[in-house]
Amino acid sequence: MDIISTKEILLDAKRNKYAVPAFNIHNLETIQAVLEGATELKSPVIIATTPGTVNYAGLEYLVSILKAGAKKTNIPVALHLDHCSDEDFIKKCINAGYKSVMIDASMESFERNIHITRRIVEFAHKQRVTVEAELGRVGGQEDNRIIDDKDALLTDPNMALEFADKTAIDSLAVAIGTAHGVYKLEPKLDFDRLERINEIIDIPLVLHGASGVGDGDIIEVVKNGICKVNIATEIKISFAEEIKRYFNQNPTANDPRDYLTPAKSAAKKVVMDKIRICGSENRV
Repeated sequence: MDIISTKEILLDAKRNKYAVPAFNIHNLETIQAVLEGATELKSPVIIATTPGTVNYAGLEYLVSILKAGAKKTNIPVALHLDHCSDEDFIKKCINAGYKSVMIDASMESFERNIHITRRIVEFAHKQRVTVEAELGRVGGQEDNRIIDDKDALLTDPNMALEFADKTAIDSLAVAIGTAHGVYKLEPKLDFDRLERINEIIDIPLVLHGASGVGDGDIIEVVKNGICKVNIATEIKISFAEEIKRYFNQNPTANDPRDYLTPAKSAAKKVVMDKIRICGSENRV
C-alpha cells in the first residue's frame, strides 16, 4: 500500500467507536517500531512528524521512508504533519507527499484562526489531503511551541461548532485538560465538555497530549468521540531510557545496531500498548 490520508481511517473510527493512535516519530527506528507494532496488531496507524522532525530528518527522506514502509505492510498508514503554524511549510509538505496536515493557528484570535485554517483547507482539499485544526490551546511543549498553564484554554463547544462549519476541516483537536510533555500531576480531563462537543459536531475529534494520561481516561474519551490519540513523549522516553540502560550495562559499546535494537523494541511495546487501549487492534 501507499501512504494515505487520515480521512477514511478516522471516519471508520468514528463510526465504530474506537481511536487510531498517532505516533510522533523521530528517526528510522521509531518509524520501524510503529509500523511493526501496528502490523502485528492489524491496526491502522498514523505516523506524525512535527516541523522540527521534518527539519531534522529531511522532508524527502521522511516521505520516501514512509512510502517504503507502507509498501511492506497491508495496514493503512497515514503520514501526518503535526502542529504547524507556517502555511508555506504546510504546502511544502503537501507537495512532497504528505496526505494529512495540522494547521495550528490556535494562538491567534478566533476569527483569524478561522481565516488561516480555511485557507489551508482550500489548498489541501484540492490535493485530497485532510486537514486537522485546533480550537482552544493544549498546554505544555511541542517542538519549540510552549504554552504556559495560564495560557491554556479549554475548547468552547459552541465556538467549536462554528469553527468546524466555517473552516470545513476534517478533524478537530480539542483542549479538555491534557498537555504536551511530561505531567507533574495526573491530568483532570473535562469529560462533560468533550461529550457536549461530540454531541454537536459530526467530524472526528482529536486528543493531543495523551502521553501519561491514564488508560481508563483514554478509554473514556474514546467513548465520547475522540477518534485520534496523539502519542509522542512516551515513545521518546522509552526509546531513550533503553539506550541509557544499554550503555550502563555495556559502557564500551559503540555499534548503533546493538543499542538501537533494544530501544526500538521498547518503543514498539509502547506502540502496541496504545493500540490496544485505543481499540484499533484487528480493525484491518
